[in-house]
Amino acid sequence: MFSPGQEELCALNKEPVKYGELVVLGYNGSLPNGDRGRRKSRFALYKRSKASGVKPSTVHVISTPQTSKWKTDYMMDDPNLLQVGFVTGIEDKVEYPGEESVAISSKGHHSVCYTLSRTQTVIVEYINDRDTDMFQVGRSTESPIDFVVTDTISGNQNTDETQITQSTISRFACRIVCDRIPPYTARIFAAGFDSSKNIFLGEKAAKWKNPDGHMDGLTTNGVLVMHPKGGFTEESKPGVWREISVCGNVYTLRETRSAQHRGKLVENETNILQDGSLIDLCGATLLWRTADGLLHTPTQKHIEALRQEINAARPQCPVGFNTLAFPSIDRKDVVKKKDVEEKQPWAYLSCGHVHGYHNWGHRSDTEANERECPMCRTVGPYVPLWLGCEAGFYVDAGPPTHAFTPCGHVCSEKTAKYWSQIPLPHGTHAFHAACPFCATQLSGENNCVKLIFQGPID
Repeated sequence: MFSPGQEELCALNKEPVKYGELVVLGYNGSLPNGDRGRRKSRFALYKRSKASGVKPSTVHVISTPQTSKWKTDYMMDDPNLLQVGFVTGIEDKVEYPGEESVAISSKGHHSVCYTLSRTQTVIVEYINDRDTDMFQVGRSTESPIDFVVTDTISGNQNTDETQITQSTISRFACRIVCDRIPPYTARIFAAGFDSSKNIFLGEKAAKWKNPDGHMDGLTTNGVLVMHPKGGFTEESKPGVWREISVCGNVYTLRETRSAQHRGKLVENETNILQDGSLIDLCGATLLWRTADGLLHTPTQKHIEALRQEINAARPQCPVGFNTLAFPSIDRKDVVKKKDVEEKQPWAYLSCGHVHGYHNWGHRSDTEANERECPMCRTVGPYVPLWLGCEAGFYVDAGPPTHAFTPCGHVCSEKTAKYWSQIPLPHGTHAFHAACPFCATQLSGENNCVKLIFQGPID
């Protein structure tokens, strides 16, 4: 632990302390229309000038008909989470058996409200914690949310014009609490505090009293976390998906995403985030990278150097003999007519042979993307290749030799194989592997293919 003098020394350091970063799966370096304010494809968590964390303090049990009136008067509609602003500035006398009346007020305090019935509510007040910083993630654009996250559309087609009929991401989805002293441990909790500094779990939300007497609960669609085995390295393996409670306890998954009954408590696991931990908010999945982990991750400059190295080798189309080249990073995922006619690399994903674009080889009138490779006669998807530009998804700094199927995003072999075996939550009950760069569900024999480039003939 740092002494006060050491804390002051750190404060004088020009470099702010970074706890880590959250990267949203499905975006190849930025949102389709650009990162704007708190809505972006990745969010860095830095040590705040003043501690912003809170910790549980006083517990109040309210048994009064006024509880229902409070909920009616102050509830804001959020069916996905059943959490709303509670009471601000309202005091009531609470009678405890054998004790004197106690006056409580939620004004100025964070609190979690557990509605047990129409006439009984448990309120847990939170007080400031000078040892931690709190960051909140959710769909709401209200000021308590530090990182605004919206539903990820598969295939990276998420634009402002894309309409989500009903989002499954909570307005106040989760909060991450980081220790302000080394090693800057980060912990995740389900649900976030709203503009009134409250979390509300209604009658239908899963909630219970633990053996130690403390209340806990789950949000409607849940906050799921998966810690990879072996960290986020070349040797990493998928871990097991768990659900995190409002108090940060770890449970096995419910039968369905919004089931009323919780899973079993996993006592030997914690809510501490590790480098490479995945956080699923039922509509968007986030990757947590620690500050130390990011130091060992390829940078944008490294990825750009790899792109230039591939292009410098002058790969050629084996049919048209024209030289191929990956477009610059700032033009990623955009097929332009000039690229189609000249340099954009395309590949047959069943065999991996890389070509320039050609408009022949169709094998089916109904499956427009099914083509026959002129090199090996293998029939399969024929797609443009894109370099994976989001460095946070890479588990190593290897050359981009493999492509995900069927989207065609290219990255290192170990990165491709790692994400190819990760079961990501999909909808409210399914799991499947997906490309981290565009969120497209993977297919094919191995979910990825090794690319076969032909060098220049001259």
